[in-house]
Amino acid sequence: MSTEGSAEKSFKGSLILADPSLRESTFFRSVLLLTEHSRKTGAFGYILNRPIGKKVGDLLGKDVFPGEVRRKLADTPVFMGGPVSTEHLTFSALGWSEEDGKLQYTTHLSAQEAVMHQVEGFQIRAFVGYSGWSEGQLEDEFAQKAWIVHRPDKAIIDLGNTDHLWKDLLRELSPWHRLVADEPDNLWLN
Repeated sequence: MSTEGSAEKSFKGSLILADPSLRESTFFRSVLLLTEHSRKTGAFGYILNRPIGKKVGDLLGKDVFPGEVRRKLADTPVFMGGPVSTEHLTFSALGWSEEDGKLQYTTHLSAQEAVMHQVEGFQIRAFVGYSGWSEGQLEDEFAQKAWIVHRPDKAIIDLGNTDHLWKDLLRELSPWHRLVADEPDNLWLN
């Protein structure tokens, strides 16, 4: 998906992949879901491939997260959503519409809303922090070729795929991207 003409186009609902040249540690080899995007108001999203190795039950005690809601969400994986507001935990629901062939998502869910979405068949993820860009900032990063816009596919919902998600999506783009995806993190160790 090209970013040409992105001055007015909204990429809300798209994935952005960190370009292989982007070495900044927070976003190195990251895949983000843009949940909001406008040149005038900025962009907002979550990193989908940064699990922190914790579950919701590890982070929220019984006094904060009681009863049936705790039982249903305690095993929900927690991801680093981005570098902004890392003191906050938020729930999101991800699903795939077979009929439309599109990603369905809802963010900023309360624990009770997350349980309702879970019952409806959505996959629930918890995020610590989020990724955000001010007015025109993401467009500047697009112009610098820091990000590659990618259409979401069903694979992003699979929790077992998070470790390889960036590489798998990058490989789909071109033969050159396939080669780059398989390079080691640090070429100097090769």
